[in-house]
Amino acid sequence: MEPDKGVLFLTDYGEAFQRDPLSNLVKRYLTKAGITTIGSCHLFRHACATHMLENGADIRFIQQLLGHEDLSTTQIYTQVSIDKLKAIHQATHPSDLDKKATEWT
Repeated sequence: MEPDKGVLFLTDYGEAFQRDPLSNLVKRYLTKAGITTIGSCHLFRHACATHMLENGADIRFIQQLLGHEDLSTTQIYTQVSIDKLKAIHQATHPSDLDKKATEWT
């Protein structure tokens, strides 16, 4: 039995998909589904990593999942939306907490 090479997507022949054919397949399915937004495997990868980080996944776990040797490569995915940043700031910043405490008394 051949050892697991960690390949997620296989062709009909049991071989690992190469980057371009898999992206082309994703683009074709997006078109068939009527989705007009440009899409590719890289965009799905980026979106998945970003959502996982926004929902509390540790960056080191994401680094391993994506196969990055250097953490600085993974840090690209730590870009958060300004709305989420504002919400966190409002919920946790001491000056806002003081205002809330005053409102409660």
